[in-house]
Formats: sequence, C-alpha cells, structure tokens
Amino acid sequence: MTLNIQVKEINDVYKLVNILIGFDGDVDLESGRYKVDGKSILGIFSLDLRQPIKLTYDSEKGADKLYEQLKPFIVE
Repeated sequence: MTLNIQVKEINDVYKLVNILIGFDGDVDLESGRYKVDGKSILGIFSLDLRQPIKLTYDSEKGADKLYEQLKPFIVE
C-alpha cells in the first residue's frame, strides 16, 4: 500500500508513529531522495515536512485497518 500523507505539526508526528508501531509490517516514508523508517520519530523529523510524504506499507495484513487510521493524514 502506498499513500501520500501530510503531517502539519509536531503532535501529528507523534500520532503517526503511535499508529504505525501498532502494525507488524515495515513502513517506509520518502521525501525527495530520503527514505526513513516510518516508526522512527527521529527519522521522520529528518524529512522535509512542508511537503507531502510518500508512505509505503509492505504488508497486506492489516492494510485496511491502517488505511482507516491514517485518513486524517492522507492527501491527494
């Protein structure tokens, strides 16, 4: 599953990580040429958060549930 998400403030980063650590699959976040572990707060803060970020979840297990929880962050 691949989505574009946007985090607008610091608390959004913490909320995002708390959602992602509840899932077993790997989550990658990409911004420009940088790719980080989506479950790493420090990794996320190293990205350019002014732009939408590409989120990739590598497991089909729980993908629907993850999508529902990520709805507040999803951008087109």
